[in-house]
Amino acid sequence: MPSIHALANPARFVKLATPLTPVLFWAGAALIGFGSWAGLTQTPADYLQGETVRILYIHVPTAWLGMAGWSSIAVASLIYLIWRHPLATVAARATAMPGALFAGLCLATGSIWGRPTWGTYWQWDGRLTSMLLLFFVYIGYMALARAEAERGGDGRIPAIYGVAGSVLLPIIRYSVVWWNTLHQGQSIGLTKSSIDASILWPLWFTLGGFTLFFAAIVLMRMRTLLAINKAEARLRRMARG
Repeated sequence: MPSIHALANPARFVKLATPLTPVLFWAGAALIGFGSWAGLTQTPADYLQGETVRILYIHVPTAWLGMAGWSSIAVASLIYLIWRHPLATVAARATAMPGALFAGLCLATGSIWGRPTWGTYWQWDGRLTSMLLLFFVYIGYMALARAEAERGGDGRIPAIYGVAGSVLLPIIRYSVVWWNTLHQGQSIGLTKSSIDASILWPLWFTLGGFTLFFAAIVLMRMRTLLAINKAEARLRRMARG
């Protein structure tokens, strides 16, 4: 089993990621397909929310991955700042786009769910507002990383931004505890859930499926960025020669 330091070598990473990417992609797609089918056809409607509860099979995974994506950026940024691993900054930049996408989907599905449940598409409460801020932080990171790459920077500024942005994660996580807002409290925990098991069980399939799908997208983007970096380095050598 290769070590973390060994995987920091781009060639070794690509050798491992190339066969792993389609496995994660198709396994994720299969789990998403089964979980969505089960959630739409094999579970009862909620006694209060009716059929609208079924959006949880999409909304919860997007919320989880919107936050997990930034957690990955923060960890990769910290690794880059401390050890200067060559893949750390590539991993952070590759995660930003899918992380922003899932954060945006979280906001969109939450708004669709909120209209019949709360009577409004949007409410400036703690959970929704902090998630919106995270979406904008993603956009800011992508713009900063692009600008840094264009000017030939060493990547420290986006890495510092990546670590600093993680302050939003506990705010999002505990917003429903700290403030009395329209958004419902925590429904799913590590050991118990307030959602009935007859409704909850397909969620584990869509949650796992979207996570694998997310990982496949990140690997694809990392391989693309590495290929671009390799091509640019070759062009620079040709220009000097």
